[in-house]
Amino acid sequence: MKISIITVVWNNAATIKDAIDSVLGQTYKDIEYIIVDGASTDGTVEVVQSYGDKISKFVSEPDKGLYDAMNKGIALATGDIVGILNSDDFYIDEYVIEKVVREFEEKQVESVYADLVYVKPENIEKVVRYYDSSHFSPEKFAYGWMPAHPTFFVKRWVYEKYGVFRTDLKIGADFDILARFLYTHKISYSYMKEVLVKMRTGGVSTGGLKATWLIAKEQLQVCRDNGIDTNILKILSKYPRKVMELLKK
Repeated sequence: MKISIITVVWNNAATIKDAIDSVLGQTYKDIEYIIVDGASTDGTVEVVQSYGDKISKFVSEPDKGLYDAMNKGIALATGDIVGILNSDDFYIDEYVIEKVVREFEEKQVESVYADLVYVKPENIEKVVRYYDSSHFSPEKFAYGWMPAHPTFFVKRWVYEKYGVFRTDLKIGADFDILARFLYTHKISYSYMKEVLVKMRTGGVSTGGLKATWLIAKEQLQVCRDNGIDTNILKILSKYPRKVMELLKK
């Protein structure tokens, strides 16, 4: 079973090496690794090119933002399964993809997801939050809950049948695509009770009160577009639980 892993990057020479090394170091070898760069000028291109043909496909050109770049990667993918690993993130160990493939094979599902941990950018061994996906069910989209997107792997045909990332959303297209796949179209899924990904803090989704409010507004829009009955208070009610995730680390 072939796995396509997509990394989208723009001016992130400082940390993309960790992402690349975590993919190339996997014990599972039938991996197509695709990197889509938004015409970086900080040395990112040179870092990627230094890996030569170990990178299956590399594109560096201007894009219309993060989700447009992700869609470019999906269009290039030829694997049976697609996963997306951000350039600030990395797999927790070399067995992640091997275990993901086994989960697909044993459970005969269309998607798989798991847990992740947030770590300090300056100390990737320091966990600052534990994202527990075990509480998820499709009904939880009404409360702004979704599985940890960097741990989400899905059969490629699902993108082909149900569409790719919306580019009209600034920060909520990952929520939309999971709601569309898991709630609206009811694809099958399996939860792996373990951490697959380490994510550095400081990204768009961890950008303070302004980002929190934008996420809530876009999630409300996504719920309405997908026929999910909710309101802004329901969506904001998830934040006390996020505090508990800080305590769980």
